[in-house]
Amino acid sequence: MKNIIKYIFLFILIVIFVYAFSSSYKSQTIDNLAYVIAIGVDNADNNKIKVSFQFIENSVFSDSGSSDSSSTIIDTVEASSIDTAINLLNTYIGKEINLAHCKVVVFSETVATNGLSDHVYRLINNSQLRPTTNIIVSRCDAKYYIENSTSKYEKVITKYYDIFPKSADYTGYTANVTIGDFFNKLNNNDSNPVAILGGVNTKTTESAPQEDTSSQNEDFNILANESSITGDRGTENIGLAIFKKDKLVGELSAIETLCHSLITGKTNSFLISIPNPENTEKNIDISVSDVKDENVDIDISNGSPYVFLNLKLEARILSIENNKNYLESNYLNMVSENASKYLEERITEYLYKTSTELNSCVDNFYPHVIGKFLTFEDWKAYNWTSNYQNCFFDVDVNINIVSSLLLTENN
Repeated sequence: MKNIIKYIFLFILIVIFVYAFSSSYKSQTIDNLAYVIAIGVDNADNNKIKVSFQFIENSVFSDSGSSDSSSTIIDTVEASSIDTAINLLNTYIGKEINLAHCKVVVFSETVATNGLSDHVYRLINNSQLRPTTNIIVSRCDAKYYIENSTSKYEKVITKYYDIFPKSADYTGYTANVTIGDFFNKLNNNDSNPVAILGGVNTKTTESAPQEDTSSQNEDFNILANESSITGDRGTENIGLAIFKKDKLVGELSAIETLCHSLITGKTNSFLISIPNPENTEKNIDISVSDVKDENVDIDISNGSPYVFLNLKLEARILSIENNKNYLESNYLNMVSENASKYLEERITEYLYKTSTELNSCVDNFYPHVIGKFLTFEDWKAYNWTSNYQNCFFDVDVNINIVSSLLLTENN
């Protein structure tokens, strides 16, 4: 009996040892994987696409990785789909491509104009790709965008990809749009998706032409790769790409993106320049730091939808002039009125652009309308996305100027 127990115990030990050894042998290790940090998709001939993969050294993902600036590798392959491109590249590099650390997916404008649904569905279906991966439409080739995505402010490129979308919180000039957001909007019949608008700034300190700054608020009427910025970093992300279903139909400038961010509650603070009420040839910089209240109401009783939008904001004056009492209530009231009027006009222009010019509702208005229908069938028959082009807009912005930021802080 003791011998039988001994043999059984020995057999169990052997099974456990073989299973454990086999498991570790078959497991994927960091040395067997190639981690993609960015994907770029461009058009190619013969109905194919050109997919560029940006890789980073595996040491960056290990605890012993160097803190020095890490080099990247970009490989490009032509294929009929992203999945096929991955499969071909697996053979080429001799490692298995892994998308678990992919930070951005970049599509060229040409690809986006033809439609992104097939590419987005394939990527979302890949269990490795995180839905928090940012989606960018580039005004240049996607490969060129990735090649120029460097930042001297961050030693590791993955850190830069993590940080740049967060500038939306304090500028409103872009938005932190993920591929998960895009996919959800694609499958929502009552709203349309947007993507980050990217480009490559080709200006240099030595060669940059002097910009004409005579037109008022020109700083805010820019798109990616059109800014007056000169520097060493190549890419810039300003504005949004607007879609109708899965096809690119237009672009938003910095100020138009700010309007979108305000309506959808995607920015916490921003700066605007408004005409000086006492000297229209000069501007006053206003820092808006708090959205006190926002209200949307939509009336469909007269056939065409009538959208009432009310925003209450709190702001401070940044521009300081000599011999000016910024605590005078009369002056603060004049600045408040000018700032409110300025934003009202910009938001109204933006809304009519999305409705009449682009016929694409990207501001999540439908929850304010759907409750006015008795049944879901009635709502579907109304077809909000088609009726959006018939909208009228009434925008009311109330900006409360507290006082000069500098004076307030010193008191």
